[in-house]
Amino acid sequence: QSINDTYVALSEIMAILFEYNIVPVLIGGSQDLTFAMYKAYEKIKRVINIVSVDSRFDIGSEEQEINAQAYVNKLILQQPNYLFNYTNLGYQTYFVEQDSIELMKNLFFDTYRIGNVRADMQEVEPVMRNADMVSIDTGAIRQSDFPANYFASPNGFACDEICQITRYAGISDKLTSIGFFEYNPLLDENWQSAGLISQMIWYFIEGFYNRKNDYPNLSKDHFIKYFVSIQDGLYDIKFYKSKKTERWWMEVPYPLNKKARYERHNIIPCSYKDYETACNDDIPERWWQAMKKMI
Repeated sequence: QSINDTYVALSEIMAILFEYNIVPVLIGGSQDLTFAMYKAYEKIKRVINIVSVDSRFDIGSEEQEINAQAYVNKLILQQPNYLFNYTNLGYQTYFVEQDSIELMKNLFFDTYRIGNVRADMQEVEPVMRNADMVSIDTGAIRQSDFPANYFASPNGFACDEICQITRYAGISDKLTSIGFFEYNPLLDENWQSAGLISQMIWYFIEGFYNRKNDYPNLSKDHFIKYFVSIQDGLYDIKFYKSKKTERWWMEVPYPLNKKARYERHNIIPCSYKDYETACNDDIPERWWQAMKKMI
């Protein structure tokens, strides 16, 4: 009961902060507080995208009580449901069962293995730009850089990489909350991990104050529009390129009867690589994933 009281209190406080356009920054604490963050959006009836930076999926089972290793299933099953998309960024294959990977695919959620993410960190930017809420498990950072996590692993994001990720989160015009979880001060002998968290937050704030406010719906006069026809006209994709920042978006059609639910999600951030993919007569994965959720 006390755990539920904590979730309720946190979600209520966050919902109030949203009314004043304040972006909450949470420092935890166990990562199941992500569920309380999500409940705050439920209170304001906003359909959202969540990005979880985590080496594991933390799905758990329907019967299992909510905890740091079993909270994602609660997000998925919560009714009424205000979750449009869930993204795991940085999972490590040996920590994740194949059945869980298949479940994510079947739900049309996005998963990015850490090796693929580290190979091209710039591709993280569109992922974070599409997030309303970000949850960071510090166990996604390698142990040598962040020892104050009980489940820390020798592999993971380096300190500069995780700071780059949090800066991308800060720059996102869409993002309205972020949480840093699983910090254990008892394992932080020289305060190295506390120092890294403070630097992650600094990069987030630095990104926040460099937001560009260039989402295409605001003023399409400030964008260059490209039409790409794929597979002999089977799919036509509209791309938008910001004249201010040169960032890219693409438009995904949605059923008119679902306008209220999907209107915030039909123009999705992408990269120049997605435009190149379309020009090569192939469907960009980001577009296809979003399209399947719209149907």
